[in-house]
Amino acid sequence: MRVLDRARGGVRTLAPVYFALVMASGAISVALHAADRQTLSRALFVVASVAYLVLLAMTIWRAVAFPRQVVADARDPQRAFGFFTVVAGSTVLGDRLVVAGQDWLAYVLLVAAAAVWLVLGYLVPWMTLVRHDGPTALRRADGSWFIWAVASQSIAVLAGTLEPGADHAQHGLAFLAFVAWAVGCFLYVTAVVLVGLRLVLYEVEPADFGPAYWVAMGAASITVLAGVRVAAMQTDVVADVVHDIATGASLMFWAFASWLFPVLVAAGWWRHGVHHVRLTYQPALWSMVFPLGMYALASISLGDADELSWIAAVGRAEVWFALAVWVVTFAAMCVHLYRGVRTRPARTAP
Repeated sequence: MRVLDRARGGVRTLAPVYFALVMASGAISVALHAADRQTLSRALFVVASVAYLVLLAMTIWRAVAFPRQVVADARDPQRAFGFFTVVAGSTVLGDRLVVAGQDWLAYVLLVAAAAVWLVLGYLVPWMTLVRHDGPTALRRADGSWFIWAVASQSIAVLAGTLEPGADHAQHGLAFLAFVAWAVGCFLYVTAVVLVGLRLVLYEVEPADFGPAYWVAMGAASITVLAGVRVAAMQTDVVADVVHDIATGASLMFWAFASWLFPVLVAAGWWRHGVHHVRLTYQPALWSMVFPLGMYALASISLGDADELSWIAAVGRAEVWFALAVWVVTFAAMCVHLYRGVRTRPARTAP
């Protein structure tokens, strides 16, 4: 009974952003595969798959058993955009399934993710922005808002990955990939404007500048990967129109993601080194790990596609840093979960 009570408590307070664990593991797994490190790639693929199934079951349980908490999260500007990690986690895992030769499972995840993306793409902004007073919502904006763009680009990545090997669905996948990529680009700019206004108009405390701001780099990186996949599509009509645009945009977004890297490192030092904000495990840390893995994957893909060997070399070197951060974060998560299980609930006075 005590175990069930703890499980119910964990489900009730489950952070919507937790699917970033799947995103981080899947992205690094694909990057390791591209770097020809197959054993490590398969290990992270297993972790991503197990984490996805567990989190999916917990999310469904939470929606059924605790609908009020789900609605409350959907109305919270700092938690609502975390629901988009369900979409991105599904498609990043789908991308790794294609590598494993399980295209049919990837198609299932793409269809499911696209359906959720369409619903959340309108519902979440409406509940967080339209239903709230504008300045109030803007004051609470943070880096998690960039997951809005990440979800769209993740659809483009998986659709673009499946398109070359598709038969009758090739034109549909090409159209979906292009639309999702284009929408994602506009959503990224929108998030930059909104989060930028929050940083300029309202005071930023060290505690406010959390790991979620790394998603700005992750969103730029996955936009690079999506652009590479769109540019490589085989459908003549779409490829002829968007190839040069997607290639040029990918290079620009890669440059911006690279520029953000030292900025975010400096911000982390300002938060933890200068102002001594304690660094403890939180689910949002996976929002920092994902950009590191996606930057490596995007760099390798862009460098190989455009014959820019030095960009590919950057990605193959950076993937080891991403893996190291993943290991540390995963260990911290395990310790956190172990302590949560071992901690006995306080006894009430008779």
